[in-house]
Amino acid sequence: MSTTMTTAPTGSPTGAPTSALNISRTTATAARVLGQLRHDPRTIALMILIPCVMLFLLRYVFDGSPRTFDNIGASLLGIFPLITMFLVTSIATLRERTSGTLERLLAMPLGKGDLIAGYALAFGALAIIQSALATGLAVWFLGLDVTGSPWLLLLVALLDALLGTALGLFVSAFAASEFQAVQFMPAVIFPQLLLCGLFTPRSEMHPVLEAISNVLPMSYAVDGMNEVLKHTDMTAAFVRDALIVAACALLVLTLGAATLRRRTP
Repeated sequence: MSTTMTTAPTGSPTGAPTSALNISRTTATAARVLGQLRHDPRTIALMILIPCVMLFLLRYVFDGSPRTFDNIGASLLGIFPLITMFLVTSIATLRERTSGTLERLLAMPLGKGDLIAGYALAFGALAIIQSALATGLAVWFLGLDVTGSPWLLLLVALLDALLGTALGLFVSAFAASEFQAVQFMPAVIFPQLLLCGLFTPRSEMHPVLEAISNVLPMSYAVDGMNEVLKHTDMTAAFVRDALIVAACALLVLTLGAATLRRRTP
């Protein structure tokens, strides 16, 4: 009696995911995610419009003190996209896990890197639109007074949105329902929000809290925004802060790929 081994089209046995990152598989995944989002206008509105609405409200909350808006508006320009992208990405990815879509995808010759990069590419495209609209609204319509280039504000806002996407992809692996995904916000986002230097300079915090803030990516996002707020040129501190936020996003995406697994053997 002879036996025949069935191989996947890419050469991996039984359709196991391939390990190498493939551009065509990555872009196909991104196109599929964007196609699904196109039929969900409420999610698109949440991602793109909510940061703009929050900045608009914040500007007129401090209508009698425009300088206060200048001081915190730049920081929140980076924080709002991070929060909204975290929420939307974690819930959207969890839906794919619980609906069985992720299970079917992992049974195909699709690498974990392709899948996670495709999600990041799709949500990253929306993050570009979100960050551009929020930055344009804050600088050219709400009168946010920045010393540096608005393009540097846009860069940090985009990096923050990508970091929120990466965090959302990562934590979705540990939630069993959309309610649990939302519950991760107090654990993942709120501590960073309190310790990032938005409410008080980090140097004035208790030494233990300052040490914790030094390892949180949102702290460097706020520092980067403040560099643009105060300096006309790109500073070495700004480059350092931007690189740290980007590195954190890449690290969390890598961890997110490691959490992708099939529920059944």
